[in-house]
Amino acid sequence: MAGILDSVNQRTQLVGENRLEILMFRLAGRQLFAINVFKVQEVLQMPKLTLMPQRHRFVCGVVNLRGQTLPVIDLSQAIGMRPIVPDERSTIIVTEYNRSVQAFLVGGVDRILNLNWESILPPPGGAGRQHYLTAITKVEEQLVEIIDVEKVLAEIVPYSAKITGDRLSDPVLEKARGREVLLVDDSSVALAQLRDTLSQLGLKMHVATDGLKALNMLKKWADSGEVMTDKLLMVFTDAEMPEMDGYRLTTEIRQDPRLMDLYIVLHTSLSGSFNEAMVKKVGCDNFLSKFQPDKLVDVIRERLMLDEPAT
Repeated sequence: MAGILDSVNQRTQLVGENRLEILMFRLAGRQLFAINVFKVQEVLQMPKLTLMPQRHRFVCGVVNLRGQTLPVIDLSQAIGMRPIVPDERSTIIVTEYNRSVQAFLVGGVDRILNLNWESILPPPGGAGRQHYLTAITKVEEQLVEIIDVEKVLAEIVPYSAKITGDRLSDPVLEKARGREVLLVDDSSVALAQLRDTLSQLGLKMHVATDGLKALNMLKKWADSGEVMTDKLLMVFTDAEMPEMDGYRLTTEIRQDPRLMDLYIVLHTSLSGSFNEAMVKKVGCDNFLSKFQPDKLVDVIRERLMLDEPAT
């Protein structure tokens, strides 16, 4: 297991190529699930598990990993399947999402696979665990379900979309009222957070659930004669999305003369150090980790200040 992620640094080469690598695993059955390798720090046999009083029902306990205390979340139970009973042979996947590190208890790791985002499709509608998926794909004729980890984590530690009062009273933000923004994300939780925060500024929001839908929307507006920098204050895009990721979307926007001057913010749960480098590579204007309402407002203020006349 220790060697399964040895080549993770080489995976930055996938950025901008509309490709991703997924770590596939099983939970409490034969069904294959997956998450993006970039979110994974390591895969290992679970260290000693310590139970915690008054813990969330999806949290098995905590482990100490090189001096860091991490919660261990039963991912199977969290998405509505039967719980996994942890023991000394259990496997955990240590991940980083939105600047927090946690471990997920899984039934067993399968392998890492390199895919094109075009082969990743939105999940079908329906009840049950479909609400915990951002996408699906097929590997050797077997269905693989890609989990919306942001939704799982938000149910354990709810996010806040509230903007602090001193930021809301900033007169620069008055210029945001009535302006339009495009939100591009496949996670319902991330979109809800963006809407809840941006609505406090009086912004009008358009939504696309993947990069391809967003690109088609932008091109349709441009085809109708809209001046895109007049129409949209900015575009917020996730990095990982079915059919077309945020990096490829940015590249496509920069290659279209009608769209190329749009202000683009990469809004993602992936690690900051990685994305700050990738922002420069693909041509985004800014980078923001998810679920930081005040910093989201700061980014909008930075964009509004670009329209201020020079003194």
